[in-house]
Amino acid sequence: MDPISDMLIRIKNAQAVKADQVLIPFSKSKFQIAGIFKEKGFLSGVERKKKKEKKSETEYLLATLKYSDNQGAIHGIKIISRPSRRIYIGAKDIKPVRSGYGIAVISTPEGIMDSREARKKNLGGELMFEIY
Repeated sequence: MDPISDMLIRIKNAQAVKADQVLIPFSKSKFQIAGIFKEKGFLSGVERKKKKEKKSETEYLLATLKYSDNQGAIHGIKIISRPSRRIYIGAKDIKPVRSGYGIAVISTPEGIMDSREARKKNLGGELMFEIY
């Protein structure tokens, strides 16, 4: 399974059952994506935690979900690029998501960033997913 897709599905499922927090296995790219979610208002907090399991210690992201009027901040996620089919986009081809209410997350040569920032910096890359 694709780790980024797994992260998105965990967040979506936790929000569906109105959970306050969700644990996600740690990676640097997931941490960058969670930072983008927090910056854009889809999550209220992200922490890097260590958890002891038997004799080993593993790292996790503790994502705190955001709600307003008993509605989750995330209304939908559309995974675009999959391991079997990668989708690349140029800077000039980046379009607004849901008339500007959502963002697309793009993996560029300068790191993972949202579509607005990639367009400002005139960078293209792999179009990973859209969130709104």
